[in-house]
Amino acid sequence: MMQTPASTTAEADADLYLPRPATVRSRTVLTATEMLFELAMDDGKPLGHMPGQFVEVSLPGIGEAPISVSSSPDGRDRFELVVRRAGRVTAAMHDCRMGERVGIRGPFGTHFPVDGVLRGRDVVFIAGGLGLAPLRSAIQYVLNHRKDYGRVTVLYGIKSPVERMFLDELDDWSRRPDMTFMETVDRADATWKGNVGVITRLIPAAEIDPKRSIVVACGPPIMYKFVIVSLYSIDVANEDIYVSLERRMKCGIGKCGHCQIGGLYACLEGPVFHYPVLLGVEEAI
Repeated sequence: MMQTPASTTAEADADLYLPRPATVRSRTVLTATEMLFELAMDDGKPLGHMPGQFVEVSLPGIGEAPISVSSSPDGRDRFELVVRRAGRVTAAMHDCRMGERVGIRGPFGTHFPVDGVLRGRDVVFIAGGLGLAPLRSAIQYVLNHRKDYGRVTVLYGIKSPVERMFLDELDDWSRRPDMTFMETVDRADATWKGNVGVITRLIPAAEIDPKRSIVVACGPPIMYKFVIVSLYSIDVANEDIYVSLERRMKCGIGKCGHCQIGGLYACLEGPVFHYPVLLGVEEAI
């Protein structure tokens, strides 16, 4: 049996532990707490991610945090991250300006099967709140390769209109003739003219064909239980559901144990899980 040279193995291990420098190319305010960063690796190479994977972003003297990649890998030497201001590292990231450098480890984790079982099927994306950030990478990928997929549906739910992200893209999705886009808010304000209610209310109206569809969901933990029940009500099978569980991830390589769910590590076996793998796993859904 052919063995991997020790030097090659050492180099691969180093890639897991050592941040590579990247430069902030642009920053865009999305909401009061979320900011979109476009970055490029300083070595000029693409990040090399697949939709659904994440990276570890580090700032010298401050720390590092896991952030999902929010852009498609197609033909780009830049990538995008949505950063929610939620702690010391993410607050410092919000203060980064164009031209500043950060460290990047990864990409890590599993990805949405956009290059596998999704091909040739109808695809239903269900995004709750910040869950749109990692799903956006997969949505962009599918739309970039539109002929490889059947009907494409995006369902997006947020608490209030001010939390909506990627407004230009949402408008574009709502106008595209080759996809269905529906959104709802839990609480409307005076400006909101759309659907009001939890995201599960959109599922019956989406006219999902359970025999042809693969459902990909990402959102807060509380969302999953109700989404799964709603999918069952229209006869979507367990085998046709994928979910992203970004639970307490920290090191990205399965060493710290923070992200353990039963016997699974979200940073290794996930964050994207085929739903049957999670059946019977305590605390998973």
